[in-house]
Amino acid sequence: MPKTFEPRDPDWETRCRASFALQPICKTLGIELTRLEPGFCEMRLPFRADLTQQHGFFHAGMVSTLADNAGGYAGYTLMPAGSEVLAVEFKVNLMAPAKGEVMIARARVLKPGRTLTVTSVEISMLDGGMEKDCAIMQQTLFCQAPA
Repeated sequence: MPKTFEPRDPDWETRCRASFALQPICKTLGIELTRLEPGFCEMRLPFRADLTQQHGFFHAGMVSTLADNAGGYAGYTLMPAGSEVLAVEFKVNLMAPAKGEVMIARARVLKPGRTLTVTSVEISMLDGGMEKDCAIMQQTLFCQAPA
């Protein structure tokens, strides 16, 4: 059962969405922020041939980028006003080719902390109306406190 978290910043959603809007890589790749809750984030990346590897699947770098961003924003929802979020470590298990129309990353905070936060991200592909798991990420985030 998903955990329920209380954000430290009452304006967490506005802060997170404003931060996401400033991410050049997300704009360039076409990543969409589709759901945001305290301790949870969902992002989607529609398929583009220029983001694939030689077999026509999303490149592992795209899988990692989408997952890293979703995990980062899941954690950022619980960080205090004026803080910034940075990934300090993550591990990705690629379980199946990232093949389909849309890649979806759903990130959940496992353990929020004052300095370090741990997230888990499930990545799936929407292919022919069916979702298929393709990867999982575990990530550690650093909360850069306000100056």
